[in-house]
Amino acid sequence: MTRRKLTVLTGAGVSAESGISTFRDSDGLWENHSVEDVASIEGWYRNPSLVLDFYNARRAQLADVRPNDAHRRIAELEKDWDVTVVTQNVDNLHERAGSTRIIHLHGELTKVRPENCCNDMDGFSENAVFDIGTDSISIGDLAPNGSQLRPHIVWFGEAVPKIDAAIDAVEAADVLLIVGTSLQVYPAAGLYRYARTDTPIYIIDPKDVPVRDGRITHIKEKATTGMVTFRNILDSE
Repeated sequence: MTRRKLTVLTGAGVSAESGISTFRDSDGLWENHSVEDVASIEGWYRNPSLVLDFYNARRAQLADVRPNDAHRRIAELEKDWDVTVVTQNVDNLHERAGSTRIIHLHGELTKVRPENCCNDMDGFSENAVFDIGTDSISIGDLAPNGSQLRPHIVWFGEAVPKIDAAIDAVEAADVLLIVGTSLQVYPAAGLYRYARTDTPIYIIDPKDVPVRDGRITHIKEKATTGMVTFRNILDSE
């Protein structure tokens, strides 16, 4: 019997309960740095050492955090559903919780690549991308092609290479679950619009969400408890 497809779109609110601060604070700063300084290609060209230090610190933080119950409950859905996780998060907590099919829209914190590869010039090939775990990189750390290594992160102003794969996953979903995202950062914020007209959409977020759609059921809870409520809804149908 073919299992039904469940696509899960996750954001910073899922990892916040593991102790990872949400990437964008209310004052518009990321870990006390402006977006332009640490999350743009212009910031990289202006001060690559600052950018590397910023992501080195965030990478090191991964060694001290663990997946929470929301990550684990999302992974457990694979027992009964054909699950694809589409995440805006750059951490590896979904992997560590046991999810097996994950699309990282904004890149992956544990991975690096040459600064001149994996872009629109080479078709976003990830052949030169490799995983360094929680290790640091510095100015002078070079890729095999002789280019400076940079974080494998999609910065503001850069294309989102995996957006088409994410759209395909949403279009194929029999149920769409959105957890811990404000639906304010595009293009991810518009993904739910690709769901079929008969696809129910569930949003888990303790705050009001800026969308109005008759298909949406808003579970106004934090991620860990909201996943329990969501699972109960699935089991009752």
